Amino acid sequence: MSQHVQNVLTKKLKRHADIPNPRQVCVALTEGAKNLAEVETRSEKWAAGATRQTKDIKGCLVTYAAKQLTMGLKEKTVKNRVSVLELLHRRGADLFNPEIMFKAVNNAKRFDKSSKQLTSEEWSEGTKCLAAEAYIKFCRIFNVLVPPYINFQKWSKRSQKLPWIPLEKEVDQLIAGCSRRTATFLQLLKETGARSGEVWRLRWIDVDMERGIITINAPEKGGTSRQFKVSSKLISMLNRVRHKNSKTIWGNGMLNSFRQNFSTQRRRVASKLQNSRINRITFHTFRHFYGTMEYHRTKDILHVKERLGHRRIESTLVYTHLVNFEGDEYHVKTAKNLKEDEELLKAGFEYVTDRDRIKIYRKRK
Repeated sequence: MSQHVQNVLTKKLKRHADIPNPRQVCVALTEGAKNLAEVETRSEKWAAGATRQTKDIKGCLVTYAAKQLTMGLKEKTVKNRVSVLELLHRRGADLFNPEIMFKAVNNAKRFDKSSKQLTSEEWSEGTKCLAAEAYIKFCRIFNVLVPPYINFQKWSKRSQKLPWIPLEKEVDQLIAGCSRRTATFLQLLKETGARSGEVWRLRWIDVDMERGIITINAPEKGGTSRQFKVSSKLISMLNRVRHKNSKTIWGNGMLNSFRQNFSTQRRRVASKLQNSRINRITFHTFRHFYGTMEYHRTKDILHVKERLGHRRIESTLVYTHLVNFEGDEYHVKTAKNLKEDEELLKAGFEYVTDRDRIKIYRKRK
């Protein structure tokens, strides 16, 4: 034992008690040295174990992310799930211990970036829901048994908010006010109700110009492939943005950059028309708009489910009670022959009734 350690232990012993004889001092020094050696050994083992555990967890999270992507989840969703699990691990939670993970999520505090310290404010229910869903998937992938008394599902039972639906004239105004490329992208979202990522991955081989059919061959979130009969207007818009020898419709850029450019154009249109509601329209709003209008037109929820590519009917049921059209105003048109019937149907009008051999159609304003 070194002289420095003997001096430190001797001072501590003299501070707390009177030592009656030198033999007791020697015994105390020997025991103190043993305790110090044990602490140092435990610290070294813990540090080595922590390093190995960190490496193992990093490898597990890489595997976790890869399997989530192969299941069809969006890259952003997977990234958020990995981030929240990694954060809980850095805060000391053991990802292979469900009980510790439950306590970590339940008591998780927000981090203040300015002071770089944890606050007394807890995570929001949305963040806890994200963490719970991420960990449930982690347990399934790595066969971690969650005891029945641990209820991660309590954060998954949030009340679903009804999506906001714009007027059709606001959607059309936004499309008309954007650049040619952006307007074509938005018109495609409007007529297919596809997710923005699905539309972004479209290739020219997925577009049948002659028959006016677009095929979604790269569905997201495990959805189904599907085909859409689109308007001649959209086909014309696609022809105007087509480049020679290009296999992809939108080029090789990133969807996030395209979305940021769309946000700039949207603000300009909203400012020009003095309508702040237009600023609330996102790419996903077009999907909600399509689902709502398609259900209103057909009253067939299974048809809407198929058109949207949903895996579960519960995801589609929200569109059955979004908008009450009974008090809305309509454009009314009449048709006297088959040609006029076809033109009105292509323009989005729906048949109402016949009067004196004249067909009456209407379309929501």
